Amino acid sequence: MITQFDDYPIHQTPEPLAATATSDRFTYDRYWYNGYSGDGSVFFGVALGRYPNLGIMDGAFSVVVDGRQYAFHASRRAPDEPTETIIGPFELTILEPMGRHQVIVGPNETGIECDLVFTPCTAAIEEGRQLMRNERHVIQDVTRFDQFGSWRGVIRCGGREILLDGSRPVYGIKDRSWGIRQVGARYTGGAPLESRHSVHFLWLPIHWPDRVTLAGMFEDSDGYQWHNDQVTAPIYPEGVALPAGHDPGISRWRGTVEHQLEFEPGTRRAQAASFRMRDFSGQTLDISLQPGTLFRMKGLGYQHPEWGHGQWKGELAIGGESWACDEPDPLTWENMHIQQLVIARSGDQVGYGVLEQMHIGPYAPYDLQGWFEGAGAK
Repeated sequence: MITQFDDYPIHQTPEPLAATATSDRFTYDRYWYNGYSGDGSVFFGVALGRYPNLGIMDGAFSVVVDGRQYAFHASRRAPDEPTETIIGPFELTILEPMGRHQVIVGPNETGIECDLVFTPCTAAIEEGRQLMRNERHVIQDVTRFDQFGSWRGVIRCGGREILLDGSRPVYGIKDRSWGIRQVGARYTGGAPLESRHSVHFLWLPIHWPDRVTLAGMFEDSDGYQWHNDQVTAPIYPEGVALPAGHDPGISRWRGTVEHQLEFEPGTRRAQAASFRMRDFSGQTLDISLQPGTLFRMKGLGYQHPEWGHGQWKGELAIGGESWACDEPDPLTWENMHIQQLVIARSGDQVGYGVLEQMHIGPYAPYDLQGWFEGAGAK
Protein backbone atom coordinates (compact mmCIF):
# COMPACT_ATOMS: atom_id res chain seq x y z
CA MET A 1 0.00 0.00 0.00
CA ILE A 2 1.36 3.39 -1.03
CA THR A 3 1.25 6.19 1.59
CA GLN A 4 2.30 9.84 1.69
CA PHE A 5 5.86 9.15 2.82
CA ASP A 6 6.49 7.01 -0.27
CA ASP A 7 6.91 10.29 -2.17
CA TYR A 8 10.15 10.93 -0.24
CA PRO A 9 13.54 9.25 -0.96
CA ILE A 10 13.63 7.45 2.41
CA HIS A 11 12.99 3.79 1.55
CA GLN A 12 15.08 1.12 3.31
CA THR A 13 13.64 -1.91 1.48
CA PRO A 14 12.02 -2.51 -1.95
CA GLU A 15 8.62 -2.48 -0.20
CA PRO A 16 6.40 0.58 0.30
CA LEU A 17 6.98 2.16 3.71
CA ALA A 18 3.70 0.81 5.07
CA ALA A 19 5.13 -2.72 4.77
CA THR A 20 7.24 -3.45 7.86
CA ALA A 21 10.71 -4.91 7.39
CA THR A 22 9.82 -7.70 9.84
CA SER A 23 6.70 -9.75 10.43
CA ASP A 24 7.32 -9.77 14.19
CA ARG A 25 3.97 -9.15 15.84
CA PHE A 26 5.65 -7.01 18.52
CA THR A 27 6.81 -4.33 16.05
CA TYR A 28 5.99 -0.86 17.38
CA ASP A 29 6.59 2.87 16.80
CA ARG A 30 5.94 5.23 19.72
CA TYR A 31 5.82 8.87 20.74
CA TRP A 32 6.22 9.53 24.47
CA TYR A 33 6.48 12.77 26.42
CA ASN A 34 6.44 14.04 29.98
CA GLY A 35 6.07 17.48 31.53
CA TYR A 36 6.42 18.81 35.06
CA SER A 37 6.79 22.00 37.07
CA GLY A 38 9.77 22.30 39.38
CA ASP A 39 7.53 22.60 42.45
CA GLY A 40 5.72 19.35 41.57
CA SER A 41 2.30 20.99 41.37
CA VAL A 42 1.71 19.38 37.95
CA PHE A 43 3.22 16.30 36.29
CA PHE A 44 1.84 14.80 33.08
CA GLY A 45 2.69 12.28 30.40
CA VAL A 46 1.60 11.54 26.84
CA ALA A 47 1.96 8.42 24.71
CA LEU A 48 0.91 7.37 21.21
CA GLY A 49 1.88 3.99 19.78
CA ARG A 50 1.34 2.36 16.41
CA TYR A 51 1.61 -1.44 16.11
CA PRO A 52 1.55 -2.08 12.35
CA ASN A 53 1.58 -5.89 12.49
CA LEU A 54 -1.27 -5.89 15.01
CA GLY A 55 -3.28 -3.24 13.14
CA ILE A 56 -3.73 -1.18 16.32
CA MET A 57 -2.98 2.40 17.40
CA ASP A 58 -3.42 3.62 20.97
CA GLY A 59 -2.76 6.76 22.94
CA ALA A 60 -3.01 8.18 26.43
CA PHE A 61 -2.73 11.38 28.41
CA SER A 62 -2.28 11.29 32.19
CA VAL A 63 -1.75 14.05 34.74
CA VAL A 64 -1.02 14.25 38.48
CA VAL A 65 -2.40 17.28 40.30
CA ASP A 66 -3.34 17.82 43.95
CA GLY A 67 -2.32 14.28 44.92
CA ARG A 68 -4.51 12.59 42.32
CA GLN A 69 -3.63 11.01 38.96
CA TYR A 70 -6.08 11.26 36.04
CA ALA A 71 -5.74 9.12 32.91
CA PHE A 72 -7.36 9.33 29.48
CA HIS A 73 -6.99 6.26 27.24
CA ALA A 74 -7.86 5.79 23.56
CA SER A 75 -7.51 2.96 21.06
CA ARG A 76 -8.50 2.32 17.44
CA ARG A 77 -7.84 0.19 14.42
CA ALA A 78 -4.60 1.59 13.01
CA PRO A 79 -5.27 3.78 9.95
CA ASP A 80 -3.70 2.79 6.64
CA GLU A 81 -1.93 6.16 6.49
CA PRO A 82 0.84 6.17 9.17
CA THR A 83 0.95 9.98 9.26
CA GLU A 84 -2.62 9.97 10.65
CA THR A 85 -2.02 10.26 14.40
CA ILE A 86 -5.59 10.79 15.57
CA ILE A 87 -7.58 8.54 17.92
CA GLY A 88 -11.05 9.96 18.49
CA PRO A 89 -10.59 13.20 20.50
CA PHE A 90 -6.82 12.54 20.86
CA GLU A 91 -4.59 14.15 18.23
CA LEU A 92 -0.81 14.48 17.97
CA THR A 93 0.56 16.92 15.38
CA ILE A 94 4.20 17.37 14.34
CA LEU A 95 4.31 21.12 13.78
CA GLU A 96 7.98 20.87 12.75
CA PRO A 97 10.05 17.66 12.51
CA MET A 98 12.49 17.64 15.46
CA GLY A 99 10.74 20.86 16.52
CA ARG A 100 7.42 21.74 18.14
CA HIS A 101 4.76 19.06 18.65
CA GLN A 102 1.16 19.63 19.68
CA VAL A 103 -1.02 17.28 21.72
CA ILE A 104 -4.78 17.80 21.92
CA VAL A 105 -7.38 15.81 23.84
CA GLY A 106 -10.64 17.46 22.85
CA PRO A 107 -13.91 17.47 24.79
CA ASN A 108 -14.97 13.93 25.64
CA GLU A 109 -16.99 11.94 28.14
CA THR A 110 -14.07 11.47 30.59
CA GLY A 111 -13.73 15.19 31.34
CA ILE A 112 -9.96 14.96 30.79
CA GLU A 113 -8.75 17.42 28.13
CA CYS A 114 -5.61 19.26 27.06
CA ASP A 115 -4.15 21.50 24.36
CA LEU A 116 -0.37 21.51 24.78
CA VAL A 117 2.66 22.46 22.68
CA PHE A 118 6.11 21.01 23.32
CA THR A 119 9.08 23.16 22.23
CA PRO A 120 12.48 21.42 22.28
CA CYS A 121 15.63 23.14 23.57
CA THR A 122 18.12 20.44 22.51
CA ALA A 123 18.92 18.60 19.33
CA ALA A 124 17.95 14.94 19.07
CA ILE A 125 19.97 12.74 21.46
CA GLU A 126 20.25 9.16 20.19
CA GLU A 127 20.42 6.46 22.85
CA GLY A 128 22.22 3.17 22.29
CA ARG A 129 20.31 0.29 20.75
CA GLN A 130 18.63 -1.87 23.41
CA LEU A 131 18.49 -5.62 22.74
CA MET A 132 16.99 -8.24 25.05
CA ARG A 133 16.09 -11.91 24.47
CA ASN A 134 14.23 -14.63 26.31
CA GLU A 135 15.04 -18.31 25.83
CA ARG A 136 13.98 -18.27 22.17
CA HIS A 137 12.90 -14.84 20.97
CA VAL A 138 13.98 -11.25 20.75
CA ILE A 139 11.65 -9.48 23.19
CA GLN A 140 13.20 -6.01 22.84
CA ASP A 141 15.20 -4.46 20.02
CA VAL A 142 14.77 -0.70 20.23
CA THR A 143 16.17 2.50 18.79
CA ARG A 144 15.39 5.63 20.79
CA PHE A 145 16.10 9.34 20.70
CA ASP A 146 15.26 12.12 23.15
CA GLN A 147 14.78 15.87 23.06
CA PHE A 148 14.55 18.06 26.15
CA GLY A 149 12.21 21.04 26.11
CA SER A 150 9.30 22.88 27.71
CA TRP A 151 5.50 23.05 27.50
CA ARG A 152 2.77 25.65 27.18
CA GLY A 153 -0.97 25.23 26.96
CA VAL A 154 -3.90 24.16 29.09
CA ILE A 155 -5.05 21.01 30.93
CA ARG A 156 -8.57 20.30 32.19
CA CYS A 157 -9.36 17.51 34.63
CA GLY A 158 -11.32 16.95 37.81
CA GLY A 159 -13.40 20.04 37.15
CA ARG A 160 -10.42 22.40 37.14
CA GLU A 161 -8.28 24.17 34.54
CA ILE A 162 -4.48 24.29 34.72
CA LEU A 163 -2.87 27.00 32.60
CA LEU A 164 0.74 26.53 31.49
CA ASP A 165 1.38 30.06 30.23
CA GLY A 166 5.15 30.38 30.58
CA SER A 167 4.97 32.33 33.85
CA ARG A 168 6.75 29.37 35.46
CA PRO A 169 8.88 26.80 33.63
CA VAL A 170 7.25 23.49 32.78
CA TYR A 171 10.10 21.17 31.85
CA GLY A 172 9.73 18.06 29.75
CA ILE A 173 11.25 15.55 27.40
CA LYS A 174 10.18 13.93 24.15
CA ASP A 175 11.11 10.27 23.70
CA ARG A 176 10.74 8.63 20.28
CA SER A 177 11.34 4.91 19.98
CA TRP A 178 10.65 2.12 17.53
CA GLY A 179 11.57 -1.49 16.87
CA ILE A 180 10.39 -4.60 18.70
CA ARG A 181 8.90 -4.54 22.17
CA GLN A 182 6.41 -6.84 23.87
CA VAL A 183 2.95 -5.41 23.22
CA GLY A 184 -0.52 -6.84 22.76
CA ALA A 185 -1.56 -10.29 23.86
CA ARG A 186 1.17 -12.55 25.23
CA TYR A 187 2.61 -15.03 22.72
CA THR A 188 1.59 -18.57 23.72
CA GLY A 189 2.79 -20.64 20.74
CA GLY A 190 5.28 -23.49 21.01
CA ALA A 191 6.72 -25.00 24.17
CA PRO A 192 6.01 -22.97 27.32
CA LEU A 193 8.45 -20.17 28.12
CA GLU A 194 9.40 -18.58 31.43
CA SER A 195 6.50 -16.30 32.34
CA ARG A 196 8.73 -13.58 33.85
CA HIS A 197 12.17 -12.12 33.31
CA SER A 198 14.09 -10.00 35.79
CA VAL A 199 14.36 -6.40 34.57
CA HIS A 200 15.89 -3.47 36.45
CA PHE A 201 15.68 -0.15 34.64
CA LEU A 202 16.66 3.37 35.74
CA TRP A 203 16.41 6.50 33.56
CA LEU A 204 17.46 9.95 34.71
CA PRO A 205 17.05 13.01 32.40
CA ILE A 206 17.89 16.30 34.16
CA HIS A 207 17.46 19.95 33.10
CA TRP A 208 20.33 22.04 34.51
CA PRO A 209 20.62 25.84 34.16
CA ASP A 210 23.25 25.60 31.40
CA ARG A 211 22.89 22.08 29.93
CA VAL A 212 21.01 18.78 30.17
CA THR A 213 22.25 15.38 31.25
CA LEU A 214 20.85 11.91 30.63
CA ALA A 215 21.77 8.68 32.40
CA GLY A 216 19.92 5.44 31.70
CA MET A 217 20.67 1.79 32.36
CA PHE A 218 19.42 -1.78 32.33
CA GLU A 219 20.76 -4.29 34.85
CA ASP A 220 20.13 -7.97 35.52
CA SER A 221 19.31 -9.54 38.86
CA ASP A 222 23.00 -9.64 39.83
CA GLY A 223 23.45 -5.96 39.07
CA TYR A 224 25.37 -6.49 35.82
CA GLN A 225 24.85 -3.35 33.74
CA TRP A 226 24.28 -4.73 30.26
CA HIS A 227 23.26 -1.37 28.76
CA ASN A 228 23.70 2.27 29.65
CA ASP A 229 23.53 5.76 28.16
CA GLN A 230 25.45 8.77 29.48
CA VAL A 231 25.02 12.07 27.67
CA THR A 232 25.54 15.79 28.26
CA ALA A 233 23.97 18.16 25.70
CA PRO A 234 23.80 21.95 25.22
CA ILE A 235 20.59 23.95 25.62
CA TYR A 236 19.52 26.30 22.81
CA PRO A 237 17.40 29.39 23.61
CA GLU A 238 13.89 29.53 22.18
CA GLY A 239 13.99 31.03 18.69
CA VAL A 240 17.47 29.70 17.93
CA ALA A 241 17.49 27.02 15.23
CA LEU A 242 18.40 23.58 16.58
CA PRO A 243 21.01 21.48 14.78
CA ALA A 244 19.09 19.50 12.17
CA GLY A 245 21.21 16.38 12.53
CA HIS A 246 24.35 15.71 14.53
CA ASP A 247 25.03 18.23 17.29
CA PRO A 248 28.80 18.45 17.89
CA GLY A 249 28.09 19.87 21.34
CA ILE A 250 26.67 16.54 22.57
CA SER A 251 29.13 14.60 24.74
CA ARG A 252 28.65 10.83 25.05
CA TRP A 253 30.43 8.98 27.83
CA ARG A 254 31.39 5.32 27.69
CA GLY A 255 31.62 3.62 31.03
CA THR A 256 29.30 2.63 33.85
CA VAL A 257 26.66 4.48 35.82
CA GLU A 258 26.96 3.98 39.56
CA HIS A 259 23.90 4.43 41.76
CA GLN A 260 22.87 4.33 45.38
CA LEU A 261 19.14 4.02 46.00
CA GLU A 262 17.41 4.26 49.34
CA PHE A 263 14.04 2.56 48.97
CA GLU A 264 10.95 3.54 50.89
CA PRO A 265 10.43 0.54 53.20
CA GLY A 266 8.02 -2.03 51.82
CA THR A 267 8.23 -0.66 48.27
CA ARG A 268 10.55 -0.63 45.25
CA ARG A 269 10.41 3.17 45.03
CA ALA A 270 13.36 5.43 45.87
CA GLN A 271 12.98 7.95 48.68
CA ALA A 272 16.55 9.21 48.11
CA ALA A 273 19.18 8.48 45.47
CA SER A 274 22.58 9.43 44.16
CA PHE A 275 24.21 8.69 40.81
CA ARG A 276 27.73 8.90 39.45
CA MET A 277 28.15 9.10 35.70
CA ARG A 278 31.62 7.75 34.86
CA ASP A 279 33.55 7.81 31.59
CA PHE A 280 36.43 5.51 30.61
CA SER A 281 38.61 8.66 30.49
CA GLY A 282 38.19 9.07 34.24
CA GLN A 283 35.69 11.94 34.10
CA THR A 284 32.86 11.71 36.62
CA LEU A 285 29.69 13.62 37.42
CA ASP A 286 27.99 13.16 40.80
CA ILE A 287 24.25 13.83 41.11
CA SER A 288 22.15 13.62 44.28
CA LEU A 289 18.36 13.39 44.06
CA GLN A 290 15.43 14.42 46.19
CA PRO A 291 12.38 12.53 44.80
CA GLY A 292 8.95 14.13 44.91
CA THR A 293 5.71 13.80 42.92
CA LEU A 294 4.91 10.21 41.94
CA PHE A 295 3.60 9.36 38.45
CA ARG A 296 2.47 5.82 37.70
CA MET A 297 3.26 4.78 34.13
CA LYS A 298 0.10 2.68 33.96
CA GLY A 299 -1.61 6.02 33.32
CA LEU A 300 -0.03 5.82 29.85
CA GLY A 301 -0.81 2.12 29.36
CA TYR A 302 2.36 0.51 30.71
CA GLN A 303 1.40 -2.81 32.37
CA HIS A 304 -2.20 -1.59 32.52
CA PRO A 305 -4.57 -4.58 32.97
CA GLU A 306 -7.25 -3.07 30.71
CA TRP A 307 -5.53 -0.42 28.56
CA GLY A 308 -2.17 -2.10 27.99
CA HIS A 309 -0.29 -1.24 24.80
CA GLY A 310 -1.42 -2.96 21.62
CA GLN A 311 -4.60 -4.45 23.11
CA TRP A 312 -7.51 -4.75 20.69
CA LYS A 313 -10.36 -2.62 22.05
CA GLY A 314 -12.48 -2.39 18.89
CA GLU A 315 -12.66 0.07 16.03
CA LEU A 316 -12.57 3.03 18.44
CA ALA A 317 -12.66 3.10 22.23
CA ILE A 318 -11.90 5.71 24.88
CA GLY A 319 -11.87 5.54 28.65
CA GLY A 320 -10.94 7.53 31.72
CA GLU A 321 -10.00 6.85 35.32
CA SER A 322 -8.39 8.48 38.35
CA TRP A 323 -6.92 7.43 41.67
CA ALA A 324 -5.28 8.97 44.73
CA CYS A 325 -1.51 8.81 44.28
CA ASP A 326 -0.96 6.94 47.56
CA GLU A 327 -3.88 4.56 47.00
CA PRO A 328 -2.63 1.78 44.66
CA ASP A 329 -0.65 -1.18 46.03
CA PRO A 330 2.95 -0.29 45.06
CA LEU A 331 3.96 -3.96 44.71
CA THR A 332 1.48 -5.15 42.09
CA TRP A 333 2.56 -5.67 38.47
CA GLU A 334 0.66 -2.67 37.11
CA ASN A 335 2.14 -0.28 39.70
CA MET A 336 5.84 -1.23 39.57
CA HIS A 337 6.77 1.06 36.65
CA ILE A 338 6.94 4.66 37.89
CA GLN A 339 8.48 8.07 37.42
CA GLN A 340 9.19 10.57 40.17
CA LEU A 341 9.90 14.26 39.86
CA VAL A 342 13.37 14.89 41.30
CA ILE A 343 15.25 17.96 42.45
CA ALA A 344 18.85 17.24 41.44
CA ARG A 345 22.05 18.71 42.85
CA SER A 346 25.56 18.57 41.44
CA GLY A 347 28.12 20.79 43.11
CA ASP A 348 26.45 24.17 43.50
CA GLN A 349 23.99 23.59 40.64
CA VAL A 350 20.31 22.67 41.06
CA GLY A 351 18.36 20.93 38.31
CA TYR A 352 14.94 19.38 37.73
CA GLY A 353 14.10 16.08 36.11
CA VAL A 354 12.63 12.65 36.63
CA LEU A 355 13.82 9.32 37.92
CA GLU A 356 12.11 6.46 36.11
CA GLN A 357 12.23 3.12 37.92
CA MET A 358 11.13 -0.42 37.16
CA HIS A 359 12.41 -3.22 39.35
CA ILE A 360 10.90 -6.59 38.43
CA GLY A 361 12.40 -9.69 40.04
CA PRO A 362 15.23 -10.29 42.51
CA TYR A 363 17.98 -7.65 42.64
CA ALA A 364 21.16 -8.48 44.54
CA PRO A 365 22.59 -4.92 44.81
CA TYR A 366 19.71 -3.89 47.08
CA ASP A 367 18.73 -7.31 48.42
CA LEU A 368 15.32 -7.23 46.74
CA GLN A 369 13.76 -10.67 47.08
CA GLY A 370 11.39 -12.55 44.78
CA TRP A 371 9.48 -10.84 42.00
CA PHE A 372 7.45 -8.22 43.84
CA GLU A 373 8.55 -8.15 47.49
CA GLY A 374 9.31 -4.69 48.86
CA ALA A 375 12.60 -3.43 50.23
CA GLY A 376 13.40 -4.90 53.64
CA ALA A 377 11.40 -8.11 53.02
CA LYS A 378 13.04 -11.34 54.24
